Amino acid sequence: MDRTGLYRKLITLLDKSPSLFIRNIRLEKAAALILEGELNISEITEEVGFSSSSYLSKCFQEQYGCRPSEYAEKAKKST
Repeated sequence: MDRTGLYRKLITLLDKSPSLFIRNIRLEKAAALILEGELNISEITEEVGFSSSSYLSKCFQEQYGCRPSEYAEKAKKST
């Protein structure tokens, strides 16, 4: 299978592009690490493979509706 065929097949199966699917998985991992509370945001950025903390924050806000620091504060209040 060629690259274009694989790309189209993945879009059909996932209802989103492969890069968006991978980014969402990385954001889920970042959210889990934030809930653990052992690492700071810059360490989490590096751990999940984002290029910068600002890009992680932008993507995180699109996915979860709040910045990573706000997400961490909400998690601390709920425990």
